[in-house]
Amino acid sequence: MAPRIEHASFAVDEHIWGHRLYDEQLPHLVILEFLNVLQSNLNDPLNAPPSVKISYQPQHQIRLRSLLFNNPYVEVVRARKIPDDTKWDTWIEQFKRDAVEIEDMFFDHLRKSFTSFDDFARSIELLRSSAFEGKSNKRWSSKFVFPFGPDALYEDLRFDANNHASNDRRFFARTGELLYLMLGRASNGRVLGHQLVERLFRRPSNMNQLVKVLQGSVQQAPNRRDVGYLPYAQLPRFDRLCDDWLAILGRDIPIYDGLDHITIITGLNLLLYFLESGKNSLGDVEPVEIVCEVVSSQRTKVRALSGESFQANQTISLRAVKALVENVRTTPEWEAALNSEDPKGECAHIMAERFQYDKDDEIDIHQLSGERLIEELLKKAETRHAQHVEKIHNTWSRAIGLSSRRLARRVRYAPNDRFLKALVVTVVDDRMEFGEFLAEIYRRYGLVIGHIEGTRHIQNNQVDQEALMNNAEHLETRLYGLGLVRRLSDSCAFVENPFNRQGGM
Repeated sequence: MAPRIEHASFAVDEHIWGHRLYDEQLPHLVILEFLNVLQSNLNDPLNAPPSVKISYQPQHQIRLRSLLFNNPYVEVVRARKIPDDTKWDTWIEQFKRDAVEIEDMFFDHLRKSFTSFDDFARSIELLRSSAFEGKSNKRWSSKFVFPFGPDALYEDLRFDANNHASNDRRFFARTGELLYLMLGRASNGRVLGHQLVERLFRRPSNMNQLVKVLQGSVQQAPNRRDVGYLPYAQLPRFDRLCDDWLAILGRDIPIYDGLDHITIITGLNLLLYFLESGKNSLGDVEPVEIVCEVVSSQRTKVRALSGESFQANQTISLRAVKALVENVRTTPEWEAALNSEDPKGECAHIMAERFQYDKDDEIDIHQLSGERLIEELLKKAETRHAQHVEKIHNTWSRAIGLSSRRLARRVRYAPNDRFLKALVVTVVDDRMEFGEFLAEIYRRYGLVIGHIEGTRHIQNNQVDQEALMNNAEHLETRLYGLGLVRRLSDSCAFVENPFNRQGGM
């Protein structure tokens, strides 16, 4: 029997991908939510076998986010040519008008912590400049400072008309919880967990000290909560994701700089998990392929194939939803229900057991035939799928720099420099022959660049060999321009990781 998914009136997407993947939770927000879960499990990090229930108690840090993102007065007051004490008094009076859950004694704490109001204002400006989407039009309680350390972590919140806070599932939609479970179920999960705890929580940065001064005492959510549901006990993709994190952590790069590479490579692995799980639901055993056009100064023949590859992958999730619902027809239980004395009741029982489809506000599902039950559930599942989950492939691939519409009419896979650099930092330990690099990114991520990895497409007359060979040459040129390739001769090039010394973080 399928597990019952909390807060789902029916569960189709959830049984393919878990509860839940969400398009509006972009990869950097997934990392932030993950770190909130990790922070509550520091004693036994990333040890999450399916039999163990994981819970966490996130921070709210309302004072910190109020100062950073609900504080338009600080710059105005700072610019005024008035005595320092008057600046403090003026700012406090204006700030308190919109402040939420800020105690009067906290303002005394701020005045004692900074030598002048100007120093306080500069500190606000510094942290704002590091924020994710700090200049977006999101409400102030859904903006996030860079995760400099434990005091800079907090969950997405909303405030009602009475200024009562509650967690919001729009930008922290549980995908970070699933990431925690994935890494915890990887073979090297505990190794990764202890490294992250040591580097992010046991040795917080100087910037975290500044955050701690602005926040004061920690503000936590009132209760612990259970993480979401992940339908797989183990997958090769979980191990790949975990090992990629460990590879980046092993580079000679500060961990806070490494987080950008981690964000991109996590987004790529989550995107592949999304596509691979969809193909699994379809019974499709062929690996996911992502044909990438390496953009050059001229239009290439690979562009059309890259667009076709993108569109083919875009259809996987909807087809997976249809297959999961419609395949109930092929089960022995369904056939037995149709031949029973109460076929409508027995079919309704199966749909309730498999998909939690035991209630519908618009129709009485217990009075429908088995075929109508399938049709009605499929209609609802497709409608809900189109709202968010179906958008994941397009949204996430664009967010990590894998896809683009630049110089083309439709979206295709065309990786940008930031994405390519993250690939090199993750895959290459020291140096790697260029052809070997192409083979390795195909093996790990299904990325098709050159003619060897694109053999199937050449044999199917979708593209010619020369076009893919030129595509690989364009990648070599791009990487050379980024300082990531060294040519030893016209026929020999090596991809080099500029952060190749181990253990530097």
